[in-house]
Amino acid sequence: MCGVLMKMKGLVHLYTGNGKGKTSAAFGLALRMAGHGGRVLIVQFLKGTPTGEVMAVRKIPEIEIMRFGSEKFVNPKKPTSGDFEMARMGLSAAKEGMSSGRYRLVVLDEVNVAISFNLLSEEEVIKAVKDRNPSTEVVLTGRYAPSSFYDLADYITEFREVKHPFLRGISAREGIEF
Repeated sequence: MCGVLMKMKGLVHLYTGNGKGKTSAAFGLALRMAGHGGRVLIVQFLKGTPTGEVMAVRKIPEIEIMRFGSEKFVNPKKPTSGDFEMARMGLSAAKEGMSSGRYRLVVLDEVNVAISFNLLSEEEVIKAVKDRNPSTEVVLTGRYAPSSFYDLADYITEFREVKHPFLRGISAREGIEF
């Protein structure tokens, strides 16, 4: 790994909003880090269906991905015990990854949604982020970011939907939306 990467203080990124591209941006940052020899852990909450970005990064040895979701959508009004268990397992994996010092970048993909669905508390996520290894960069993604994450983050990007083909009845397309 590049010596400069070892000396950098890890900062916190927040990618939120109702627009498309939060996960894609996080994966782009993961690719950038891997390109410089940094190890990356991506922990995905609520996601279990195969996607192009997951299939691609599994071919990159510097990037490890762990998924904690089923192939079914979580009902935010009635999550199952399995949904809660998967979220807890995901947070446990993220905590371990952030504190271990093994990874230069840890992405908690869709963690904001997991909090919004009350599968996790924002306080426990904040504590995990604050307790991380000082050189570990962290990305928190998903719609509905709690206001406390705005205070926590060093970078904040809000993705705003202006126009989307779904509104015209065009379904999600392989290689573009998944």
